Amino acid sequence: MAKKPVLVVMAAGMGSRYGGLKQIDPVGSCGEAILDYSLYDAYEAGFETAVIIIKEAIRQDFMDTVGKRLEKCPMEIRYAYQEQDKMLPAGVTVPEARGAKPWGTGHAVLCATEEIDGAPFAVVNADDYYGKDAYRTIFNALNGREDTDMAEFCMVGYLLGNTVTDHGSVARGVCDVDDKGYLTNIVERLRIEKYEKGIHFTEDGETWVDLAPDTLVSMNMFGFTPSLLRSLAERFPEFLEKEVPQNPAKKEYLLPTIVNNLLHEGKARLQVLSSADRWYGVTYAADKPMVVAALKAMADEGKYPVGLWK
Repeated sequence: MAKKPVLVVMAAGMGSRYGGLKQIDPVGSCGEAILDYSLYDAYEAGFETAVIIIKEAIRQDFMDTVGKRLEKCPMEIRYAYQEQDKMLPAGVTVPEARGAKPWGTGHAVLCATEEIDGAPFAVVNADDYYGKDAYRTIFNALNGREDTDMAEFCMVGYLLGNTVTDHGSVARGVCDVDDKGYLTNIVERLRIEKYEKGIHFTEDGETWVDLAPDTLVSMNMFGFTPSLLRSLAERFPEFLEKEVPQNPAKKEYLLPTIVNNLLHEGKARLQVLSSADRWYGVTYAADKPMVVAALKAMADEGKYPVGLWK
């Protein structure tokens, strides 16, 4: 019998563009962070267990704020820690040029393997508001799902125009989807920006390519079976050996890249799901007022209580 889906929340990012720990920054009327709203929506959707990935360096600050509030959350909360030296093969060390930068989203999920404990799981970012419908959609897609010879994954996609900011660049997984609703290609574009004529991206800072506002993008709301964890573990040593030397300071082990490789190797397929909800996020500190206003409006409409964890 398949285990119930688990929610995995990636909260270990450094938030360099934001200028602080956006994982714990309050946006709700009673001091809640976006993460609180994510867990509230996930619990309503059917998730009973959440694994929150943080770093040891922010552990105390996190536990004193979000962690303290979550003592009243009805979900089972587990913690995983993404540290640079965790899951490294024997004899491999962190390059000095790396500084404190994490290895990326693929490594974050890999660090949560033990806490996921063989269940199907959804992955989300701690600083993204996905909406109630998105959690219902991905929970229903994952519930009862088990590993098969062809790995069956899923994701909730969003329109690019609804996920960019007026305050700088964003990173998004740009998706191609076939007429049956399955992903055929996903490419992580690390610098997407709005400009006077629309939206464009660059790889080198010099050449820019336009993207349509209705381009489908991934916001790292994925649904996986446990086979993904095995793939992450198998491919991580090759990433460290072959890719990191190209750019030791910045190269990242990214979920969209790994998923794309599995698709093109014929080892997985990924169903693209849609949500009626609008995405909100705080890539930059200047994004915060809009998120605060949106959540207040939803509370005024009765979608959230005043004080999530009573």
